[in-house]
Amino acid sequence: MCGKPRYAYDEESATKAISEPAWDILDRGGKRWRPVLLFLVAQALGGSVEQVQDLVVICEVVHNGTLLVDDIEDDSKVRRGKECVHLLFGVDVAINAGNAMYYLPTVVLKQLKGKVPDEQLLKAYEMYCQELLNLHFGQGYDIWWHKGNGKPTVEQYLQMCAYKTGTLARLSAKLSALFAGGTAEQVEALSKFAETVGVGFQIQDDILNLVGAKLAETKGQYGEDIHEGKRTLMVLHCFQRAPAEEAHRLEEILNSHPTDQTIINEAIEIIERNGGITYAREKAREIVLGAWKDVEGVLPPSEAKDKLKAFADFLVEREI
Repeated sequence: MCGKPRYAYDEESATKAISEPAWDILDRGGKRWRPVLLFLVAQALGGSVEQVQDLVVICEVVHNGTLLVDDIEDDSKVRRGKECVHLLFGVDVAINAGNAMYYLPTVVLKQLKGKVPDEQLLKAYEMYCQELLNLHFGQGYDIWWHKGNGKPTVEQYLQMCAYKTGTLARLSAKLSALFAGGTAEQVEALSKFAETVGVGFQIQDDILNLVGAKLAETKGQYGEDIHEGKRTLMVLHCFQRAPAEEAHRLEEILNSHPTDQTIINEAIEIIERNGGITYAREKAREIVLGAWKDVEGVLPPSEAKDKLKAFADFLVEREI
């Protein structure tokens, strides 16, 4: 990947410092829904899995790299049922390995040189660079807000989700449509749809962090968003609609980053009592349905198109 050394490589150190922590997080599994989305987009455009199969690693490796860094930023202890990578390998190793995982997937694009038109490959690199930039701005918003800074609006929250979670879904769809021979109109419609699916996925994740508490509790993540002070869609709804006293109490709890489960439960009860969870569910369904209308008109009828719609619905209705 790095080319011929000018002096000498230390392969053992490279393995220990980058390969092992990267494989540690990848081997833990995960939902892997972005690769599924990539395949479905290609098939809905009349393409094949074989045309895009090498691209599936791109968004999945980047996503897992963000998890290594995100867990450090959030001071998380558990990820997918195991100690976080930074607790196993050290903070310095985890940060560096996570950052390396942002760039490792470009090897896939490099290997396409000479196999696809240069113009197509250039577009792929441009897409990749733009979405990685968006991803970091989305994470920046989220970090800044859960420190108690600023008062984001619902629209600003949705933009944060579009960047933080929607961006890799959008990149999956863009790359798939590009290499499966989609038109400019199809690439644009599918990328917007995928972004919206990512936003809906994030909203549902936020909901499950609270109402999926019994499941999450076994993984050490019960109400973790309350501990982190995250300004989710449900929280913003309560700030706007709850009685002033309850809104103030919720903000107070979030700013204190509680570890006491009783305090965390109090915050969840305020959110539920003021309709935050119902509002978030309805918002997720609304935006995904709206985005699908744009896609429906640019894709020909097919089994793959039906699966794409069903898959999007699943992501915002799931219980896991």
